[in-house]
Amino acid sequence: DCRQYTNRSCEECLKNVTCLWCASSRRCMEYPVRRILPPADLCELRSARWGVCWVNFEALIIAMSVVGGALLIMLGVCCCCCCCKKKSKRQVSGGPDKDDERAAREREKRRVRQEERRAEMKSRHDEIRRKYGTV
Repeated sequence: DCRQYTNRSCEECLKNVTCLWCASSRRCMEYPVRRILPPADLCELRSARWGVCWVNFEALIIAMSVVGGALLIMLGVCCCCCCCKKKSKRQVSGGPDKDDERAAREREKRRVRQEERRAEMKSRHDEIRRKYGTV
């Protein structure tokens, strides 16, 4: 039972992980597990200690908010950098639309050259057939 450590020390109270130490009233009590933060009528956040005696809930909330905010900012910056890098790569390479257009023009040029070669070969073969009278 956590109440037996009331009016003793924070360290003794917090040896049991289910206990919450209230520094202002020097009370040791069961941590209210149904709530994330202890209610103000039980103990003020700046006086509440859980897990370790040197960190109060108020400082813990502020520190977690700062760390969480910093992580969100870093994630946003990384996303922006990745997007900018992809945009610049697309612009340097001509983008997917320009690449597709270029490839289509190349295919069309090859097709036209191939048709010209076929026509040329056909005319040569026809000429040879006429020369030897096979037509």
